[in-house]
Parts: sequence; structure tokens; C-alpha cells
Amino acid sequence: MKAVLCNKLGGPENLVLGEVDSPKPEPDEVRIRVRAAGLNFADTLQIAGKYQSKLQTPFIPGMEVAGEILEIGSNVRRPLIVGQRVMAFMRGGGAFAEEACVHGDWLVPVPDAMDDVTAAGFPTAYGTSNFALKHRGQLKAGETLLVLGAAGGVGLTAVEIGKQMGATVIAAAGGPEKCAVTLDHGADFAIDYKTESIRDRVREITDGVGADVVYDAVGGDPFDQAIRAVNWEARMLVIGFASGRIQQVPANLILVKNISVIGVVYGAQTERDPAYGASFVQDAADLFRQGKVKPHIGKTFPLAEAGAAFEALLSRAYAGKIVLTT
Repeated sequence: MKAVLCNKLGGPENLVLGEVDSPKPEPDEVRIRVRAAGLNFADTLQIAGKYQSKLQTPFIPGMEVAGEILEIGSNVRRPLIVGQRVMAFMRGGGAFAEEACVHGDWLVPVPDAMDDVTAAGFPTAYGTSNFALKHRGQLKAGETLLVLGAAGGVGLTAVEIGKQMGATVIAAAGGPEKCAVTLDHGADFAIDYKTESIRDRVREITDGVGADVVYDAVGGDPFDQAIRAVNWEARMLVIGFASGRIQQVPANLILVKNISVIGVVYGAQTERDPAYGASFVQDAADLFRQGKVKPHIGKTFPLAEAGAAFEALLSRAYAGKIVLTT
């Protein structure tokens, strides 16, 4: 089968398309025919050797996949059938190939109305945001949610899910086009951080009260501004550091407003309990079936152009998800 191989740690230029043997599922795994695979910022860290779970080269990257079941392991007890369309999160990589093996508990059935490309970009983004806002952030109806990097792959899902949970959603994104996308996905307010101060605009929008929950997949300067525009007992959800700078959190600011800074590592949670991790994707899939969320695909690339897809992701030129197709 064809697969994208990372033979050397570093940037996208080290990725090559090669031929490898089809994977053989373990007893608790399912082998699927990959139709599409989603890209995430974590993939860029994985190929650079900077992700929390490090893989030995050569390896097949990719943590998000959609396709049809080809083979079911002997210990899989779920009611799955060969030919069924499924999507999954794969923290250990392996998605950027024509076939992949996934733990049986992690598979989520793809809604009939969802195409393969949309399904491939669904599990990580929606699973992360659903887990972050419900399990870690305890977002409540009536609270104000500030989403940083709101037009990105995970940011848009946080906007949608936060709105479905009854929050007032403030989206911070770079440029008027990206701000328009966030408003189209349910944001109540949009801040263009290229021309506006996140801190000042949040204070203005909330009449000086500040945000109750901050969803931050960006880090760096946006986090520094956001922590200065939060309410009493605010929760700062640290998702990632797409800006490239890991912020140093000032303890004095945490103290004066009883702020909680909360780490969100969805991938590690799914390793500890795959079924629980998958439940957050299943919940989001139910919202899709009800027409309450509308995934946004920024651009697709064929498997052979994985390097270009990574460059597109890193450029942050596109709103929504970047997806590889087989």
C-alpha cells in the first residue's frame, strides 16, 4: 500500500510517499481502508520529534482518519461490520496511508450525510473542543467564551460547541475573512487580532467583566492579552501553541482573580480510556446529524502532496481543516 513516511525528524520536506506492507490488526484493533485523513498542528510536532508521544523513524504520521472497515480483530466486541464507514483519532500516528489499524473502542460511525473528507477532519477537532469545554472547562450556559485562533481547525469547533452549550462566544481570528467565517459558524462577536487588541475588545464587549472561559490553541501574545481580560474565577484552557511561543503564565494574575489555568491533552485522555475519548466525538456527530454544527474544510490535498499540505497548515492561510485524500 502507499503511505506517507517520515524517515527523518524535521519539517515537511522530509516526508516521502512510499510503498509498505498493509498493517495487520491486533486482536483489539480494526483495519480500515483509508479514504481521507485530517491534518493537525500536533502532526507537525510529531514529525519534528517534539510531540508528547515520540515515534521512532521511519513512521507513518497522521492522527485522524476516515474510511471503511476491512477487517475486525478477534477481541473487538462492539457491533461493527466489514464495509461500515467509520472515523477515528489515532494518537500513535498511521493515518496518512491507504490502510490503517485503529483500536476498536475508538471507532465512531460516520453519519450518513457526512462525506469522507468531512469525516476525516472531524474526530480530533470536535473531540478536542467537546472534551475541553465540557470535561476540563466546565463551560456553563450564560457564560462568555473567548476562543483564540477561532478560524483554525480546532478553533471553529470550539466556537460551534460553545454556542451549542449556551455561551456567548467571542472569536479572535486573523483578518476580516477569517472573522467572517467564525461569525458564520455561530460566534456572537469577532475580534481581528491583526488590527485590534484582544484585551481591549473583550473588555469592551463584556462591559469590563471579562471572559469566563478562554479556549487557547495559540499561546504567545494572544494568551498574554486574554489573561488580562477575564472574569473572576475564569478558566484558561491551554490546548496548544500554534503561535510558536509557549507562554509563561504570570502567577500574580492567576492569584488576583482566582484564575485556573487548565491543561487539555485530549490524545492522552483517549489512550487512558479510548471509549470515553470517543464519546466526545460521538456527541459531536449527533450534533452534526441534528444540523447544529457544520464542519469547515479549508483545502484538500492528495496523499502524494502531504508536504504541501503540511506547509498549508503551517502557513495558517486557510480557515478550517486541511485534509489528505487517498
